[in-house]
Amino acid sequence: CLTFQLACCCGTAACSLCCKCCPKIKQSTSTRFMYALYFILVTIICCVMMSTTVANEMKTHIPFYKEMCKGIQAGEMCEKLVGYSAVYKVCFGMACFFFLFFLFTIKVNNSKSCRAYIHNGFWLIKLIVLAAMCSGAFFIPDQDTFLNAWRYVGATGGFLFIAIQLILLVEFAHKWNKNWTAGANRKQVWSCLLALVTLVLYSVAVAALVLMAVFYTHPEGCLYNMVLIGVNGGLCLLVSLVAISPCVQNRQPHSGLLQSGVISCYVMYLTFSALSSKPPETILDENNQNITICVPEFSQGLHRDENLVTGLGTTILFGCILYSCLTSTTRASSEALRGIYATAETEVARCCFCCVPDGDADAEEHVEKRGGQTVVYDEKKGTVYSYAYFHFVFFLASLYVMMTVTHWFHYESAQIEKFFTGTWSIFWIKMVSCWVCVCLYLWTLIAPLCCPTREFSV
Repeated sequence: CLTFQLACCCGTAACSLCCKCCPKIKQSTSTRFMYALYFILVTIICCVMMSTTVANEMKTHIPFYKEMCKGIQAGEMCEKLVGYSAVYKVCFGMACFFFLFFLFTIKVNNSKSCRAYIHNGFWLIKLIVLAAMCSGAFFIPDQDTFLNAWRYVGATGGFLFIAIQLILLVEFAHKWNKNWTAGANRKQVWSCLLALVTLVLYSVAVAALVLMAVFYTHPEGCLYNMVLIGVNGGLCLLVSLVAISPCVQNRQPHSGLLQSGVISCYVMYLTFSALSSKPPETILDENNQNITICVPEFSQGLHRDENLVTGLGTTILFGCILYSCLTSTTRASSEALRGIYATAETEVARCCFCCVPDGDADAEEHVEKRGGQTVVYDEKKGTVYSYAYFHFVFFLASLYVMMTVTHWFHYESAQIEKFFTGTWSIFWIKMVSCWVCVCLYLWTLIAPLCCPTREFSV
């Protein structure tokens, strides 16, 4: 077992997580898990660097803290290791790490190649390289120029990552409807299930719209909120009508209300998230005292324990980021980003339609036990996902994490404890994301009408 552990860390062997009691794991899954683990580790470090609470606790409880900071040349009180500039440098190292692997693994289609072996092994060496790149960023000359330039690179990459998330959401909606519609053609129970889920989705969307109209508007203000709630509600109605319109149905028989229901729920979620992120408005009451409007009165009680709320919210947010990174790197999702979809005739209806069916290509061909967890070498005939695309998505995710943790364009006053404090930049980013999502979904509906000679399959 010790020999295999060394092979995992310093050699070309796939990582088995070194535990006999664990169930068997595919080589492709273990590789992605390890890269995700590196990503989580650096993300946690970034959150710690943005936390004033952690910095104060370290100053209080670590003996010789001041001397230690001077010893590592991080300033008298380690001020170079905290704040947005430190996060920018650490994320620069992580982004460079994934970008170099993106370049290194371009056009790797055979898991037996030298580059594939490096991608799937040498974990300790890669961890050392990642740490060296993150640390080396602190020694970049002309820090001000670097931070100003890197900020724009981070914003561009962050927006591109959001776009990929939205594309994959639209692909998810189409895949769900296509899978269950294929089942409805064979069994009546799938038709009932399809109708039930669609009804639930629209009920949630309508309830969210009504609740936002009640709690996030006020007769004497909240003009932005009123307009945006009305506009986004109208967009949900528009996509629903377009999805079932005769002209769209003629070209896309599988288009229906399930997809538009998913999009409507997501639009309502983004609208709620944006309204919650907007700086509060104040007006004078009859006693000439300032009162806060455009936010529900009970929300103040939810934020009494800011550390708990921030910790839970941050965990959920970065869990979603990690989920997006891993699901977007499957072969089906990467093909969807290029406009390639499986035909409905090949679909087998399943409740968990996102999972690959049992008996997937070649998964059981080569199984090895070397004293640790059983490793299934599922890439003997070829790679099951794009290595280069996998690293590119994590490169963009690194930039998105950097911008999110530092409050995008309000970096100078950013703190992890104020992660959910309203800012106009976050508000508009979420609103624009909402509209882009609607536009992407509308394009998948009307594209066959605009380009009648081209074959579309969604």
